[in-house]
Amino acid sequence: MKAIGRIREICRYPVKSMAGESLPSAALGWHGVDGDRRFAFARRGVSGGVPWLTASKLPSLIAYIPLRDADAPAGARPSRVRTPAGQELGLRSEALRLELEAAHGAPLELIEISNGIFDDAPVSLITTATIAAITEDAEIALDFRRFRPNLLIEAIDAQPFHDDQWVGRTIRIGEGEDAPSLAICMRDVRCVMINLDPATAASDSRVLKSAVRLNANCAGVYGTVIRSGQVSRGDMLYLM
Repeated sequence: MKAIGRIREICRYPVKSMAGESLPSAALGWHGVDGDRRFAFARRGVSGGVPWLTASKLPSLIAYIPLRDADAPAGARPSRVRTPAGQELGLRSEALRLELEAAHGAPLELIEISNGIFDDAPVSLITTATIAAITEDAEIALDFRRFRPNLLIEAIDAQPFHDDQWVGRTIRIGEGEDAPSLAICMRDVRCVMINLDPATAASDSRVLKSAVRLNANCAGVYGTVIRSGQVSRGDMLYLM
């Protein structure tokens, strides 16, 4: 067993392709971080491929911010969404659906899936060194939120893309034999989402081009949960 780094940030994205939420700690269950990607706006009538609306199709979606009620527990689902214009609309409201339909140009419907709505696997990880390498190559300051990780890792080995070497291995998070664990199953192949500024939704193609040039379009890794439990900022990661 080898220590490989520690958790700097824990994030979840309650509504697929909308803004994420940074957490001091979270329950890591069989379907990823509790509350992560449980909602999506699906394109009505689309049954094949990827039916839900993503920011690759509607970039402004990334600037919508899901919100929980002030007195809601940490694991509660969002009840409303702050729009890029600053208006707060109910997550399930017709007003929000109609606004997104008008922007997208086609009918939508909100769906909720308790097991999560994931592209490849339920937990995504990326190291600060990997982001720093892309930042330097792209010559643009990059907020880590562009990469939409569940776990941002400050690795002991500062070599960029070192996380690729975790594929096929198990990572234990925290101390003790019963600590939560992930099976790292694949590299994260990137798309135009990382071109989008998480605050403004402005696109800059230099980011994806750098990922392609530096690491065959991969940045970060995906994992599946093989032992559930609580994770917190500062927890150490161990490669098994």
